[in-house]
Amino acid sequence: MENLPQDAPRVSVVVPVRNEAGNLEPLIGEIERALAGHAPFEIVYVNDGSTDDTQPELARLMVARPWLRAVTHARSCGQSAAVRTGVRHARAPVIITLDGDGQNDPAFMPAFLAALAAAGDGCGLVQGQRVGRKDTGFKKFQSRVANGVRSRVLKDGARDTGCGFKCFRREAWLALPYFDALHRFTPALMRREGYAIAYVDVIDRPRLTGVSNYGFFDRLWVGLVDLAGVRWLISRRKRVPEISEATRT
Repeated sequence: MENLPQDAPRVSVVVPVRNEAGNLEPLIGEIERALAGHAPFEIVYVNDGSTDDTQPELARLMVARPWLRAVTHARSCGQSAAVRTGVRHARAPVIITLDGDGQNDPAFMPAFLAALAAAGDGCGLVQGQRVGRKDTGFKKFQSRVANGVRSRVLKDGARDTGCGFKCFRREAWLALPYFDALHRFTPALMRREGYAIAYVDVIDRPRLTGVSNYGFFDRLWVGLVDLAGVRWLISRRKRVPEISEATRT
């Protein structure tokens, strides 16, 4: 990891949320406990156009937590846009993302960081893969179909790219081509840029409170178009030149 000022965070946790007021405090507490041995860290919440009490609740929680930050979208822009906003505002070279509903257990964060460190600088991403999913039968079915089609078309080697639990190098992620469903195709695009991928199995949990805000029918047909677009991007990737010797000019 690069040399950082003593007070700079070494890990930034980016959490996109929309109408998750009831889930904020318990999840923040779990993240704090999980990263107690990895300080200094920061948590960057991105309020994606919430219409409930998410914003005032975040303001209340930040009073006693200098490492907690919040960025707000005036209107909902979607999960990928919220993640992008959070990554751009993050200050650490290593980013962890997870969903704000509590289904991703922060206790797995040290395993993500260990996997990234063990894989070395050539690894750009550690992708979470859910085990024992707690979603409805229909949601699990459509996820299996989507993951199966994606894997067959892109050959990205990932079992579950829909899992929002990821750990990656900020610089590598910001170099990826951005579009609204980037978070679902991150492994394929990281491979496109020449990075290795590591995987961590994570036990899925029921959401703490509330209902899902990012639905299947909102992304079904768009997802097919995105899949074709990512396949095209991969096919158009030119070979990266290998520089054997650097000279001064």
